[in-house]
Amino acid sequence: QGARATLRERFLRLLRCARGRPARFSLCGGIALEAAFAAADAEPAAIQVDSLRTPLGTQGAALLRCRDVLAFSFPLE
Repeated sequence: QGARATLRERFLRLLRCARGRPARFSLCGGIALEAAFAAADAEPAAIQVDSLRTPLGTQGAALLRCRDVLAFSFPLE
């Protein structure tokens, strides 16, 4: 139980550090997207992003379902 609490705390700190930073998302099906990380809900079930760049254009804001996201990354500095 203690290990899970530690991992959850680290994950939440990561989300706080990611806010407003440009991020890359890898989705199921080999789709790669770029956006500014905005927030994630507590579960997390969804990630809110801004300026989502897709092959079809740019969306001002969007929600990405966490079950569709394989990985995401953002620069630390």
